[in-house]
Amino acid sequence: MSINTEQLAKLVKDATEQVFSTMLGTEITSGEPYLGGSDPGPSEGVVSLIGLAGAWIGTGSVFCSAEMACKIAAGFLMTEYPAVNSEVLDAVAEVTNMIIGNVKTSLEEQFGPMGLSIPTVIYGRNFMTRTVGNSEWVGVPFFWNNERIEVQVCLAPNEDGKTAHSRFWMAGMRSI
Repeated sequence: MSINTEQLAKLVKDATEQVFSTMLGTEITSGEPYLGGSDPGPSEGVVSLIGLAGAWIGTGSVFCSAEMACKIAAGFLMTEYPAVNSEVLDAVAEVTNMIIGNVKTSLEEQFGPMGLSIPTVIYGRNFMTRTVGNSEWVGVPFFWNNERIEVQVCLAPNEDGKTAHSRFWMAGMRSI
């Protein structure tokens, strides 16, 4: 079983629109989906990454400028943020968790149970992100309040065949 890029882009689009509508009380406009390689990602701003595990494994990410991160936090937490701080980073992580979590839930209908990692958020200037290997990212740009946000997902079949459930069970085992 596999998923094509158009299906994955639609899942990303639907999940992002739902989170912005439900949690931020606003509409967000999607741009044209794209495929990206494992080339370096953004060099400044805020990027939040979250892992997916199961029959298919990968990573989901949300990238935006510092200004957009502050706007997301303001909409999510209903207070203004003039600069990126720990609350802004936590808000971006939670929005990433909700978006990629919704994508994961939709993917589970086709691929079975999947696990989701804790988000990792990176903020600053002069950094690069890169996916090791030959995996391609499906990305969808979005526009809100004159700012751009990118939501990307990279998925590949799990070659070792272990599901998220069996991995978590094995990790929790202790010898006596």
